[in-house]
Amino acid sequence: MSDDEKPGWFGRLFGRKAPELKPSEESVLPEPTSPASESEGVPDFATGAEDVSHVPPPVSEPSPDDPNKNRIPDEIEGADLQPEPQPPVEDVAFDAPSDEAPEPVPEPEPAIPEPAAAPTEKRNWWSRVTGGETPPAELTAPAEVDIQPVDSAAALASDAVQGAVEGTEKRGWWSRLTGGLMRTSTALSDRVTGLFTKRKLDATTLEDLEDALIQADFGVETATRMAEAVGKGRYEKGISPDEVRSILATEIERALDPVAVPITVDPAKKPYVILTVGVNGAGKTTTIGKLALKFKAEGRRVMLAAGDTFRAAAIEQLRVWGERTDVPVISRAQGSDAAGLAFDAFKEAREAGADVLLIDTAGRLQNKAGLMDELEKIVRVIRKLDAEAPHATLLVLDATVGQNALSQVELFSQAAPVSGLVMTKLDGTARGGILVALAAKFGLPVHFIGVGEGIEDLEPFAARDFARAITGLPREERV
Repeated sequence: MSDDEKPGWFGRLFGRKAPELKPSEESVLPEPTSPASESEGVPDFATGAEDVSHVPPPVSEPSPDDPNKNRIPDEIEGADLQPEPQPPVEDVAFDAPSDEAPEPVPEPEPAIPEPAAAPTEKRNWWSRVTGGETPPAELTAPAEVDIQPVDSAAALASDAVQGAVEGTEKRGWWSRLTGGLMRTSTALSDRVTGLFTKRKLDATTLEDLEDALIQADFGVETATRMAEAVGKGRYEKGISPDEVRSILATEIERALDPVAVPITVDPAKKPYVILTVGVNGAGKTTTIGKLALKFKAEGRRVMLAAGDTFRAAAIEQLRVWGERTDVPVISRAQGSDAAGLAFDAFKEAREAGADVLLIDTAGRLQNKAGLMDELEKIVRVIRKLDAEAPHATLLVLDATVGQNALSQVELFSQAAPVSGLVMTKLDGTARGGILVALAAKFGLPVHFIGVGEGIEDLEPFAARDFARAITGLPREERV
């Protein structure tokens, strides 16, 4: 077949030869304007660029009597013809019968966007999370509370001291002690109850008990010894949780009784110099303020030295403590030499006839050699006035640091003659057993323990009370 005899798309589809096109019609497509004109020229998408379209030859109008007048031409048979578009009629269906009234066509309702919040409307976090619901009463701050920003170290220090002096709930020491040790005692009691309820004592049970004691930071050696004491002579026998707690309390008291030593002020040494050391945030400045109140309540003349010259808030905080307790405070500008301040404070306290001089120091990490050297310098300078000074060096420990307290005791003892411990923040941890681990390893006296922020929450350490409180047992008076 020659090129001029190529059939068009419909010809190939139905096996017929495409009609010949005149030269002037080969490259011109008629402009389709209606379904009738579309039937006169249908694009041929399969023959390539040279055969883009074809136009059938004109046909004469059939007569009314012609039987083939309704026959579909071969060239357009099978084409997908579109009905002639009708002019749009508003609100009338296109296929409605002519003898019936047109039915209205419902228009889709436009989506109504939710009204946006007014630009000036402010919503808090609860409103944005819950979609505008009113927060419950316990989450709503009282309307009369007016919180003002703290813009000075003095204001911050004053608030801290105010909370310690006036914010203490009037409770007995045992109540405060058991409340402060609640997290440790609850965790330990729950484990003991779960292990020894309706269960015979065996090696596995004792191992689980030892793990519970280690998790409370009693230390491996102490935990092993206490577990052995519980199991001694009781294998394959039933034992109640209360019996286990009683045995643990006895062992804890036995370990702590030798170190439960109150601090003693020697009246022959005036002033009796107490140096406080510790890491940042352990509570040294607050401890000094509380000790000043206790010593003054004993009728002693007390002076304070603001040796933490690196932190402005510490200087201001100690000044506030001095104002509240009516105790003189010796201080210098921030950034002054701490050793020089300690030297001057010692001289002034001696001249004033003070009984006790409490010296604050800057918080320092035990692994920072430069800061520990500075602490050694403070001790050397003080000893120029008294070879035995400082007469007591208290290491203030934060109970929440856990086993890191062991490292602190070891390294601070190398820089200063640590003579005793003060354990603070026992109310903020479930690992109060660290005090037992410290006693077992170092044997240093534990003078005071703290179980809260209040002025009455720092008390002399008593081994029996601590042992029974940490195991969840009621108080037992000594005979």
